[in-house]
Amino acid sequence: MTVGSFRPAAPTSCLPPLVRLTSITPAQIIQALDNLRTIYIGPAPCYPLRGESPLAKARVLPKHVLHDVSVPDSGYASAEEDEEDDEMIPGKLFDIDTLRADTFERDHAIRWLTTFTARSDIWVSASDSDADARASLVDDAAALLSFFAGDAEEGDEAITRPFDFPKGETAGTVHVELNDAPLLNDDHTSVGLQSWASAIILAERMCTAPSTFGLGGTSLKSAQAGSKDVRILELGAGTGLLSIVAAKLLESDGKASQTIVATDYHSSVLENLAVNLKINFPSTSPSPVSVLPLDWEHPVYAGPLGSPFDIIFAADCVYHPSHARWIRDCVVGTLVQPHGVFWMIMALRLTGRHEGMYETVEAVFPRAGSASTAEAAGKRKGLQLAIMNVQHLGRKEGVGRADEGSYRLFKIGWAPT
Repeated sequence: MTVGSFRPAAPTSCLPPLVRLTSITPAQIIQALDNLRTIYIGPAPCYPLRGESPLAKARVLPKHVLHDVSVPDSGYASAEEDEEDDEMIPGKLFDIDTLRADTFERDHAIRWLTTFTARSDIWVSASDSDADARASLVDDAAALLSFFAGDAEEGDEAITRPFDFPKGETAGTVHVELNDAPLLNDDHTSVGLQSWASAIILAERMCTAPSTFGLGGTSLKSAQAGSKDVRILELGAGTGLLSIVAAKLLESDGKASQTIVATDYHSSVLENLAVNLKINFPSTSPSPVSVLPLDWEHPVYAGPLGSPFDIIFAADCVYHPSHARWIRDCVVGTLVQPHGVFWMIMALRLTGRHEGMYETVEAVFPRAGSASTAEAAGKRKGLQLAIMNVQHLGRKEGVGRADEGSYRLFKIGWAPT
């Protein structure tokens, strides 16, 4: 690897598989360790071009201008990049802040280093001609592993990420700024401090076709004219992107009477969510979005959560087999009958412990019109929550983490049992 001529790659996409340990060359190990050092410790000299250090630049990412043929950059390294993107472009800095803060990638790097050092005797003895050089590389890997073990810092500084989502049904854009706070090293449930690709992709689609999601146009006017407020709930809101976009769309459509409640479990996530509301609605008091804690396993429906909601959103919320069932039960308790709609988007992960997690969603929500196999908890007053439609969204360049292969957008509503 030539110093100054590369951009660091996500550990999940660049570390050589250790299942073929004896076939890995010293050059591959050098490249892997250099890549990890660049990400987690600091750039090598002359990186990137013009000798600038990524640590010296402002912690504000470039604005993402979204077009109909594109999707916003998630900020996470992709498994596949264009050759043009891999080249260093004069005057252009590659931002690794979000990659460095990605706990999934960090954990993968630590597991790889741990396994490599534990099995290093096999790798060193695979060649007599360069055994000393191999042993030296093992020492380098052990030193890097020690850095992770002794690193007490909780991620990097917060990152401000601006987005402009074009409206598809009217002129203009929806401008959103999100504060991605540092992840907490000692708590994996703090992933909501970061903006995930699933939420960004769904937000773009909401802006492109607000009427499809009941957030503007003729569908909003016909459904709500002269009746009641629009009531929207977001589960696992994270940075609050979907709630913020919904509020801005309804505001621009002239629907001042609205109730939007963004919920999450982790206290630090809720604090960061409140910060994002102040950023996006600085002069609006009270905020058009309420922030409340909600424990899916033991939900309490009181206050703003005490009345049913017309629309519920959830983006990338299932990380355990129980989550889909808990979410379904929350929707049963909060979605208005019979016309309420629950929109849920999931990343289909190809590797790791979250592989195939989307199947748990399809296990608890039957397809509309099919024989129900869901538990009785998914039914209420002769109706059951069922999948009305599924959109399969392919992975696009620059979107999502390395372990995300594609996405599924579920439209779920009430259907006769």
